[in-house]
Amino acid sequence: MVLGLFSIAAMDLSESNFNEYPVYEGKDLGLTYTVKSSAFKVWSPPVTQLLLRFYETGMGGKASKTIKMKKGPQGTWGAVVKGNLQGRYYTFQAQIDGKWMDEVPDPYAYAVGTNGKRAQVVDLKLTNPVGWDFDNRPALKNPTDIILYELHLRDLSTHPSSGITNKGKYLGLTEEKTRNPEGQFTGLEHLKELGITHVHLLPVFDYMSVDESRLDEPQFNWGYDPQNYNVPEGSYSSNPEDGATRIREFKQMVRALHNSGIRVVMDVVYNHTGVTDKSNFNQLVPGYYYRQNDKGGFSDASACGNETASERPMVRKFIIESVLHWVKEYHVDGFRFDLMGIHDIETMNQISKAVHAIDPSIFLYGEGWTAGASPLPDDQKAIKANVLKLDKIAAFSDDLRDAIRGHVFTHKEKGFVSGKAGLKESVKFGVVASTWHPEVDYSKVNYSKAAWANGPDQTISYASCHDNHTLWDRLAINNPMLLDEERIKMYRLAVTMVLTAQGVPFLHAGTEMVVTKKGEENSYNKPDEINQLDWTRKYQYKEMFDYVKGLIALRKAHPAFRMTSAAMIREHLKFIPSTEENLTGFILSNHANGDPWHTIAVIYNGSDQVHPVILPRAEWKVVGNGELIDVKNPPVIRNSGVLVPGNSALILYTTNAPGQSNAAEK
Repeated sequence: MVLGLFSIAAMDLSESNFNEYPVYEGKDLGLTYTVKSSAFKVWSPPVTQLLLRFYETGMGGKASKTIKMKKGPQGTWGAVVKGNLQGRYYTFQAQIDGKWMDEVPDPYAYAVGTNGKRAQVVDLKLTNPVGWDFDNRPALKNPTDIILYELHLRDLSTHPSSGITNKGKYLGLTEEKTRNPEGQFTGLEHLKELGITHVHLLPVFDYMSVDESRLDEPQFNWGYDPQNYNVPEGSYSSNPEDGATRIREFKQMVRALHNSGIRVVMDVVYNHTGVTDKSNFNQLVPGYYYRQNDKGGFSDASACGNETASERPMVRKFIIESVLHWVKEYHVDGFRFDLMGIHDIETMNQISKAVHAIDPSIFLYGEGWTAGASPLPDDQKAIKANVLKLDKIAAFSDDLRDAIRGHVFTHKEKGFVSGKAGLKESVKFGVVASTWHPEVDYSKVNYSKAAWANGPDQTISYASCHDNHTLWDRLAINNPMLLDEERIKMYRLAVTMVLTAQGVPFLHAGTEMVVTKKGEENSYNKPDEINQLDWTRKYQYKEMFDYVKGLIALRKAHPAFRMTSAAMIREHLKFIPSTEENLTGFILSNHANGDPWHTIAVIYNGSDQVHPVILPRAEWKVVGNGELIDVKNPPVIRNSGVLVPGNSALILYTTNAPGQSNAAEK
């Protein structure tokens, strides 16, 4: 692809050339605004001239003013413009080797106009909603107390049954008391009712694929094509043209969630940009922000055309400062790093150090893999095998995911919940949250042959997410001959495994309503009809909603399911011996993690047959029988033998040590 009048491929993009670039240590890149003047600064060492252009609109029209920026220290260029520039749009245009590049917005821009083509001068203080200065994060004691709920913002509200007025918008997640036609809560009220602690929002930074000038036409995308990293996506705002509107409405959304006791996680995609040659970065510093392959072209571990070079000082600086901007300006509570394995370990640990200096409870996690080969050495990648080297950063457990449902890319392959043999040790590995436990045979774990987490707070336990088939669709594909009521048993078992395992549980939005994408695996650009939450399913699957809600409440009420260290897990969690291939269970004993219940037993039966299990002799109360969660009036078993129905889970407890009398509580 040709840029302006010449090709980036013709330039010297060698590592040695990049190493010669100076590193800027200052904290003032981008715009520094006051009512009296605005300072603009950009890092671009190879530039011979740099122009700052002002516009009256976010799209179209000619520049109202052009200023030549001055060369500054350490590869920077700057300009100070007097007067109050509030609302003005601006771009940078670089001349490199005598050739003019494309006009681009400031890579550090905090506000942009329609489609993110031009940055905008905005006084961020004027974007704060009422009460913003008093906005506080909901309380969080330990990372293992977290229950994540992954949501595409648009999916929440676009279905006619949502009862939400601001469909597909930030403000849709601020509306209270919304209901479906059957009178059940939807939207924000539903999230509160369900009991999750964190909403994980699929990309809500400014991305490329939705045309903000045509929002009256059907458009959908997940948003993994970044354009402006420090700006909220305009299609979710009521006015994409005005940069201040999307900022204010994003903050209103965060405040509404915080007021509801729910924290906010952003899905961030620093591993690649939506375009390569034409990216904002490449137009100012060609090649520097990206890794090159052995042929001198762009390496592509993201499978999206490029991968960023996080190990280079100014790339690392940009990522860290971007994350801090979302924490400080928007009060974001956590970050999920897309294809985290593309990033280097040092960068991830510096991010962790920076955000945890602000608030130790901010939660960081990511995908511990890449989508393709990368020139970054394996021992430097933030992949799952290197989680032990990461500081307060978690990774997704594909070990548990595929043990539960079958290999993610082998669609007809069954998993533990549908009776496949050979997955017991993988399930046990998931139960102990990828930590070391003497009762797990690591040689039989599906992917990981050793513990990869220092503690349970470094493992994300899940069975489904936005990627690939929903859990319900997958069970339909690999169990096509079964009736829905049989698959529902498997479904409940899968969700039970996620919410009773140690670690940090993660639910795909709509799991509690048996969400379906009508069999679509990769729905990133499919219409709303495929992706949206159909709120009539909350009524249709009311028993499932009640079951998941009950499981969440059980987990939140009982710290035994939320142990905080690997040592604590080894001390209090013992597996129940069984020779059955598709049966496994565990005992949580001696008031694990200060639990009010002395002993808890959890048993998973992935076969379709009833199996007996011998427990320590006690008066066991059955709070989960595979169909409902009942803590108030649980049935009692007064012998050591229990029968576990096929494709189900039992959850039992006793308040006294097994072998002791429970007379005191009668």
